[in-house]
Amino acid sequence: MTPDLNEVQKLYETLINAWNRQDARCMADCFATRGLQIGFDGSTATGPDEVFRHLNPIFTDHQTATYVTKVRDVRPLGADAALLVAIAGMVPPGSGEIAPPTNAHQSLVAVVERGTWRIELFQNTPAQFHGRPELVAAMTAELQQLLPQG
Repeated sequence: MTPDLNEVQKLYETLINAWNRQDARCMADCFATRGLQIGFDGSTATGPDEVFRHLNPIFTDHQTATYVTKVRDVRPLGADAALLVAIAGMVPPGSGEIAPPTNAHQSLVAVVERGTWRIELFQNTPAQFHGRPELVAAMTAELQQLLPQG
């Protein structure tokens, strides 16, 4: 049986939209019972409760940047698992531009848990491309094109 990859992409979009709304509960609820989140700074949280405890103070104490993402690939890893790979940039509050230092590669492993797609692993890895500024510029330009033109 092939997994519904559209459902996996919807799960990712739910996660990203929850970040953009600063909704820690919604983000946490995307995770499987032992789902692991690895943040941009290397911090980790396991399971919905820990993910919530990690994110809630961030949203309470800070106006976070908004994610702009582009899914590159979604593929099955079996009947009840899939991998999603995306690139992401962040627009700081009050800005209309992607901030290149926050560009990232995002990977999400989704599994079916009790009949529902949940995140088993979400990793947000900085895309700094040390010594290759042209790659940073290309990723930033690609993500910038996704922003509304105003």
